[in-house]
Amino acid sequence: GQNKKYHHEIIGCNSRLDSIQAAILNIKLNYLDSYISARNKMALNYDEAFSRTSELSIPKRQFNSTHVFHQYTIQIQPEIRDNLIGYLKEYSIPTNVYYPVPLYKQKAFSKYVKNGFEIENIERLCKSVLSLPIHTEYENSSQEIIINRIKLFLSNLD
Repeated sequence: GQNKKYHHEIIGCNSRLDSIQAAILNIKLNYLDSYISARNKMALNYDEAFSRTSELSIPKRQFNSTHVFHQYTIQIQPEIRDNLIGYLKEYSIPTNVYYPVPLYKQKAFSKYVKNGFEIENIERLCKSVLSLPIHTEYENSSQEIIINRIKLFLSNLD
């Protein structure tokens, strides 16, 4: 239901799984535990690198659950987030802001939401979150470059 990324005109669904993709995924299911383990290792590396960084917050964990880290999303001060995105892009480091516009502000949901309605936490998060690269086949050296670039950017804020 979108003509422009993250701007939904109608409520729709995303269904791109054809027979070939299904066959590939059926094989990849055998490796799911190792994929999750690799993502958790990357997440732990990010956690260790950024846990004592006051300018950003790392994802919180629940003691009674595990995480698969489809994304590794940090929170950073809204006034510097876009600058960090641009800085990382200069070094060919991809980032993403998923759902930059709250769903309740999308045209697709307008008939369900009263004018002036706002959810403060969602508004804040849409302006302050940023997802970093995380993948099952990332090299440690690639992640080190990402971490070092972010630390360098943050150190130059002072």
